[in-house]
Amino acid sequence: MTRGGRTDTTQDPERKCIASGESQPKGGLIRFVLGPDGMVVPDLLGRLPGRGIYVAADRALIDRAAAKGLFSRAARQPAKVPDGLSDLIEGLLARRTVDLLSLARKAGLAITGYEKVKDWLVSGQARVLIQASDGSERGKSKLRPPEGTGKFISCLTAQEMGLAFGREHAIHGALAAGGLSNRVVEEAARLTGLRFGGAGGQVGGETAGRDTKTA
Repeated sequence: MTRGGRTDTTQDPERKCIASGESQPKGGLIRFVLGPDGMVVPDLLGRLPGRGIYVAADRALIDRAAAKGLFSRAARQPAKVPDGLSDLIEGLLARRTVDLLSLARKAGLAITGYEKVKDWLVSGQARVLIQASDGSERGKSKLRPPEGTGKFISCLTAQEMGLAFGREHAIHGALAAGGLSNRVVEEAARLTGLRFGGAGGQVGGETAGRDTKTA
């Protein structure tokens, strides 16, 4: 796992984090560029023109880079950091994760509802278990994610999950295999780093207990 909680992959080119000095796959980092006015701009999609500056998807490291002038050092010119940079990035990542989960739902790759999720887990159709960070621990403990890393997401609130599934709130969700599902997992991993720290374990951890009804 990288600092952002993302599963390491040798197919993803590596970049060095300016705050930690460590190299890791680009997918677990946040790319920044300098705007024409010298303002630091987060580039979550990695498409903005300009020389990229990378920081791991970890709130503490982003705050360190902002406080210690590391963006200016990396850019070799004065760089202006917007107030609340970590909060800005967290909001952008949350919105992107919710939007991708919504797209996965529309593509038939994501479902919500305890019984539906349970059925997908039992049948093996579920590749990833999603549970709201503010849901009841007792209720969440009845479901267990599939075996392996990158199989559990718990960085979204019930309200955010509800937005993705077109309802007021949602506690349990599941993803089937597919490209969109992979993108949800990747963005959720970066969001985890902003909300819980790079070692938060909210993506890939198997913290939910076994469903005693199906054991």
